[in-house]
Amino acid sequence: MTNKYMRIIHRYLGFFLIGIMTVYALSGVVLIFRDSDFLKIESEVEKQLQPNLPTNQLGRELKIRDFKVAKEEGDVLFFNNGEYNKATGEAKFIQKELPLVLNKMTKLHKAKSKDPLFYLNIFFGVSLLFFAISSFWMFMPKTHIFRKGMYFTVFGMVLTFILLFL
Repeated sequence: MTNKYMRIIHRYLGFFLIGIMTVYALSGVVLIFRDSDFLKIESEVEKQLQPNLPTNQLGRELKIRDFKVAKEEGDVLFFNNGEYNKATGEAKFIQKELPLVLNKMTKLHKAKSKDPLFYLNIFFGVSLLFFAISSFWMFMPKTHIFRKGMYFTVFGMVLTFILLFL
């Protein structure tokens, strides 16, 4: 009886989640390259900020990680891909972002507990855990396929632990 229900839930939950699984798979691969410019599009940004901002606050206002001033000439601070005029408060810089659809997908993938989408992430994570566990009910335990599957399970778990501790 448990076999039957596990298989039914596994099947229909899989069909239901195919779209979100595709989004998470693609965005997961894209996130691997988040420290590079792979697939990113450059755009020029002009922002009017308060004049005479301290360097640390300027980086926060521009939302640039690891912000560092490269040089200063008069009232103009030069930083990676941009400049800030201390007298006028005008900042010009080049921003690199993923295309709109990929950007939305990666934001969904990285949702935090303060985001309304975090419930979807929890549901999806629990569903993936269910998929992993319910897969053991797909075949009868005394069959050759099940025994062979157990070998693959052990090898997969060993590989996972090796990769975790490298």
